[in-house]
Amino acid sequence: MASTETTRKGTSPKDIPAEDSSSEGASPEDASRHGDMAGLEAGLDALDTVQTGRPPLRQTLVQKVLPPVVAVALVLVVWQVLVWAEVTDGYKLPSPGAVWGEVSDAWAQGTLLGYIWTSVSRGLLGFLLALVIGTPLGLLVARVKFVRAAIGPILSGLQSLPSVAWVPPAVIWLGLNDSMMYAVILLGAVPSIANGLVSGVDQVPPLFLRAGRTLGATGLRGTWHIVMPAALPGYLAGLKQGWAFSWRSLMAAEIIASSPDLGVGLGQLLENGRTVGSMPMVFLAIFLILIVGIAIDLLIFSPLERRVLRGRGLLVKS
Repeated sequence: MASTETTRKGTSPKDIPAEDSSSEGASPEDASRHGDMAGLEAGLDALDTVQTGRPPLRQTLVQKVLPPVVAVALVLVVWQVLVWAEVTDGYKLPSPGAVWGEVSDAWAQGTLLGYIWTSVSRGLLGFLLALVIGTPLGLLVARVKFVRAAIGPILSGLQSLPSVAWVPPAVIWLGLNDSMMYAVILLGAVPSIANGLVSGVDQVPPLFLRAGRTLGATGLRGTWHIVMPAALPGYLAGLKQGWAFSWRSLMAAEIIASSPDLGVGLGQLLENGRTVGSMPMVFLAIFLILIVGIAIDLLIFSPLERRVLRGRGLLVKS
């Protein structure tokens, strides 16, 4: 009794050591469970502390701007070394300086931006038309079994058909005009957009559709509020591929079908360089075609893709 009173009076609660689940008396199962809980809590704390804001400018420059700049510089160095080594005739492989001189001449004459705008305006308008046609077609193929059985294989076949194959019949049907260009773009891009949407719809979990029907989202409402948002990643992949097909189809049409009424786009510039035997002009056209394709991807599709992934919790850092 005395010792109990002494303990009661001589010690405070803070002096009494708390029980530790990792003490010697704990079983191995309890210790393992405690370790798992600690790891889970640490993981949740790490998720809570992830920075979702905009990264610092220096980090952006180092991680996203510097690597492509270094890659371009390396390509230019290797290119110039090959020119100095005379691996081939000079008229076959122009130097970077000769190509830059072609750029300067086109800029001084005021034709450089005209080349780019002629092709970009056609490509974007043709892609928008393909988007308007390919989206409902993809939904129809994805949601109606009879239509999928009838049209699905045809879309896959058209997607594998080279776009250049459509240029001769399009010229015969429509003549040398912009309508021919847009027809070639549509025939190349619509199957890719439709198939991308079909793939996205096929990957929608059936639970989403049942939940939507339970909440009254059926028909067009279910398509707009349930199917399209859930199929967005696959649909976006189809859009990117559709743009690639649009751009390549347009370049094929501009190279093959030339007319003063069509103006001079990048494909026609490439063909003009081949006709006059000017390799600097040919390289200029190739680089402009490449730069436009990369710019469209970086300015339009990459931000859309990051936004979709971030909205689904698949991208925590930009």
